[in-house]
Amino acid sequence: MTSKSVAEVTAQRHPDFDAFVATIEALRAPDGCPWDREQTHRSIAHNMIEEAYEAVDAIERGSVAHLREELGDVLLQVVLQSQIAADAGAFTIDDVCRDVNEKMIRRHPHVFGEEAAADSGEVLGLWEKVKLAEKEAADAAAADAGDGAPEGLLDGVPASFPALMQAQKISRKAAAAGFEWDTLDDIWSQVAEEVGELKEAYAAAPRSKSGKIVKGGDAGATPEAAAAADAVELEFGDVLFALVNVARRMGVNAENALRATCVKFRRRWAFMEGAAWGQGRRVEDLPTEELEELWRMAKMLEGGEAR
Repeated sequence: MTSKSVAEVTAQRHPDFDAFVATIEALRAPDGCPWDREQTHRSIAHNMIEEAYEAVDAIERGSVAHLREELGDVLLQVVLQSQIAADAGAFTIDDVCRDVNEKMIRRHPHVFGEEAAADSGEVLGLWEKVKLAEKEAADAAAADAGDGAPEGLLDGVPASFPALMQAQKISRKAAAAGFEWDTLDDIWSQVAEEVGELKEAYAAAPRSKSGKIVKGGDAGATPEAAAAADAVELEFGDVLFALVNVARRMGVNAENALRATCVKFRRRWAFMEGAAWGQGRRVEDLPTEELEELWRMAKMLEGGEAR
């Protein structure tokens, strides 16, 4: 973390960044790399997602060396996409940097303006307030230009996001627009209501002997059974969405929280597999009682409490 104050921070030259931008431009030159020249925004779009996930994986594993490498790969996608746009006369990497710099200054009025924020919660509130003002200004400009109906509040949330991340962004945007419960207890009441509706839908749905709902495509499934199965899934989604609202109100990132739990479960499961292997056995062959005991041991070694 920098030890400089805001007033002491000044723009610095970044020759290595400029050299990297030049390298990508050369790869896209007429006599450059055939593969790079063939790429379009769409053809390499999936690389942006993959590289971002790999960077997050390096962060979660605490690998600084890998993080440095993966951030370079993420930067490659940004610069390459910008060069593709520059070749088409749309925008340049300088435009990208300028736009995001202006946005960061605009969205931090407590640092670069007259607003005040005592903690991170108030910062997020300011962030949403500024974003909403930006949207209203964009809608007004579009109306003045005769571009038709304004963009919907949730249109800016990519449908390609992981469902949990998408839910949290949708929830946050709706709350910023005033669609919000008065208290956290009110949201917990909504969770309880959704759980009740899920139980009712599940009770009404045809189920197999193992308790799983009968879906369309299952042997002997009727249209009515398929509709009932869809209802259970929708109600389950409502429960998850209500819990996302709880997380948002608590200041918890639901996506990060679930990822952390998955990491924790993987770690404990690996311990169980190792312990079983040390006995010349497989986890799959252990009775429930022994599995529970290994799970308790895994939690104890982490300093956690028994389930």
